[in-house]
Amino acid sequence: MPLDLFAGIPVTDYAAALAWYERLLGSPPAFLPNDTEAVWELAEHRYVYIEHRPEQAGNAMHTVLVDDLDTRVAEIADRGLRPTSRETYPEGMRKITYHDPDGNEFGFGGASQ
Repeated sequence: MPLDLFAGIPVTDYAAALAWYERLLGSPPAFLPNDTEAVWELAEHRYVYIEHRPEQAGNAMHTVLVDDLDTRVAEIADRGLRPTSRETYPEGMRKITYHDPDGNEFGFGGASQ
């Protein structure tokens, strides 16, 4: 039986966050469960969602590992977003981090090419 993962990101301004995450993730949400949530399916049974929760905004931290990190970062740059940090770890893994308008951290990681 597959397990579903839903990783939430609290935001203060739902409309601004919706537009920002569409640019970061490269698509509109997979579905909108209500007027204050938007959900993207990153892979089968793996979802990330934003939710209007101003009192908790700015504290989320997520990292998604991808096969082609350089392509992902270039595509995000084409949509107008720039990373806030880039890290390379001794074992060769890299992490590219973005921060949404509330300061929530969303990173992409992958092996060095």
